[in-house]
Amino acid sequence: MAVEQIKMPQLGESVTEGTISKWLVKSGERVNKYDPLAEVMTDKVNAEVPSSFSGVIKDLVAAEGDTIAVGEIICTIEVEGQEDSEIKTKETASKPERLSVSPEGTAKGKENKARYSPAVLKLSQEHGIDLKQVEGTGAGGRITRKDLLKLIESGNIPAAGQKEALPIVEPVNEMSQPAAVKPAPQPVPAAANISASAGDIEIPVTGVRKAIAANMLRSKHEIPHAWTMVEVDATNLVEYRNSLKEEFKKKEGFNLTYFAFFVKACAQALKEYPQINSIWAGDKIIQKKDVNISIAVATEDALFVPVIKNADEKTIKGIAREISELALKVRNGKLKPEDMQGGTFTVNNTGSFGSVQSMGIINYPQAAILQVESIVKRPVVMNGMIAVRDMVNLCLSLDHRVLDGLVCGRFLARVKEILENMSQSTTSIY
Repeated sequence: MAVEQIKMPQLGESVTEGTISKWLVKSGERVNKYDPLAEVMTDKVNAEVPSSFSGVIKDLVAAEGDTIAVGEIICTIEVEGQEDSEIKTKETASKPERLSVSPEGTAKGKENKARYSPAVLKLSQEHGIDLKQVEGTGAGGRITRKDLLKLIESGNIPAAGQKEALPIVEPVNEMSQPAAVKPAPQPVPAAANISASAGDIEIPVTGVRKAIAANMLRSKHEIPHAWTMVEVDATNLVEYRNSLKEEFKKKEGFNLTYFAFFVKACAQALKEYPQINSIWAGDKIIQKKDVNISIAVATEDALFVPVIKNADEKTIKGIAREISELALKVRNGKLKPEDMQGGTFTVNNTGSFGSVQSMGIINYPQAAILQVESIVKRPVVMNGMIAVRDMVNLCLSLDHRVLDGLVCGRFLARVKEILENMSQSTTSIY
C-alpha cells in the first residue's frame, strides 16, 4: 500500500494559487481515477480537481476555504498494488507544521525554511512587506497572495525598516498631464467595521465574488489606467443586421447579435495595430501574435471571461456561434479552464444593460479593454442638416505602461471606420 499526493493544479495562465471551495470526498472514502475530488476556485475559473489514482482518501490536507499555491499538496490517497519504497509522502510531510511568528518576526520551528510563491514575492517586493512578520493562512502557515492583499488593503504593512519613499514621475504623452512629481501613494485605509441594522440583509462574500474582488483590486492597484472614447454612427450596421437576423436564426439556430460585428471589427483592427494586442511582463512588453478576444459573460452573482481564439481568422457567423456557445457554457456551469486561457484583448458588451458610457477595469495582464455601449437613436448634424441616426459609444481603457494615446486613438478610429462601413454591399457574415 503506497500513499500518493494530489497537488493543486495550475488552472490557467498566470494562476499561482487556488482556493478549495468544496470537498467532494471524505477521508476513508474510495475513489476511482478521474473522479472529482474538490471544487477549486481561482481568479480566472471554477473547476473540479480530478483524482490521478484509484484508491482510498487518506488525508484532506487542505480545508475548505484554504488558499493553496500551485504544486502544493491538497490531499493524499492510499493506492493499492505499489511497494512501500514508492511512497512519496509521509504522515508528517502531509501535515506541515503551521508557521507561528514571534513579535521579532522569526518563524518558530521553521526558521529560514519558509517558501513563497512568485506572486507573493512580487507583491511583497512592490509594497516593501517583510514576509518574516506575516502569519500565513494557507496550508502549513504558507503565506498566500490573499494574505498580502488583505494587509495592503488594511494599510497595516509590516516593514523591516522605514525608508523614504521615492517620488513617482509621470511621463508626458498624448493622454497625460505635463510631467509632475507626486508623493508615493498612501496605503488604503481599513474598511469600516459596519454592523447590520434591523431589517438589513447580510450577504456573505464567498467563492467567485472573492476571486473577482481580488483580481479587480490587483488590476487597479498595479495597472495605471487611462480612458478614451469615440462615437460611432452604426446606422448602416443596424440596417444590415436587421435585414439578416430572422433568416439567420432560422438557418443557423442561434442569434446574429450586434456584438459579433463589434468583436470582428476589433479583431481586424488588432491585426493592423498589434501594439494593442500586448501584455505587460515586468521588464518587457510581449506583443502577442494570436488575436484571442476575451468576452465578458455575467451570471446572477459572478462574471466570467471566456476567450474566442484566433478571432481575426473567423467570420462574423463563426464569432456569433462562439459567443452563443460560450455564454451557454457559463450559464450552465460547463465552462472549462481552457475556455478562459490565452486572452489578449477584452471586449465587454455593456450596452446589453442599457449603458451609454463606462470605464472598464482591464483584464489583467492584458493591456486594454473595450466597452461596447448601447446603440441609441440620436439627432446628428449631417451635411448641414439634422438627421436621426443609430449611434454607439466605444470606450477604451488602456494600460498606460504599455500604450499611449496616439496608437489607441488610431486603433479606435480604425474600429469606427470598419463599423461605419459595414453594409450588405461591403461585408459578408460568412
